[in-house]
Amino acid sequence: MEGIHIGKRIREKLDEQGRSVKWFSDKLGCCRDNIYKIFQRKYIDTGLLLKISRVLDYDFFAEYSEYMNNNK
Repeated sequence: MEGIHIGKRIREKLDEQGRSVKWFSDKLGCCRDNIYKIFQRKYIDTGLLLKISRVLDYDFFAEYSEYMNNNK
């Protein structure tokens, strides 16, 4: 999906919720360096995206579905 940069979307959602990178790294069980690497990714493993979606209580998969439906 060339139209979605998932790392940027994750960062935006984290910022919208007023959550810190430390909070996010604690919830995902990884170090802050890995969180910053996630923010740089254009693509992400679906298992990790599911975990992130649960932690942030936001359905990132719906963004892909919407993008796909709008760009047929």
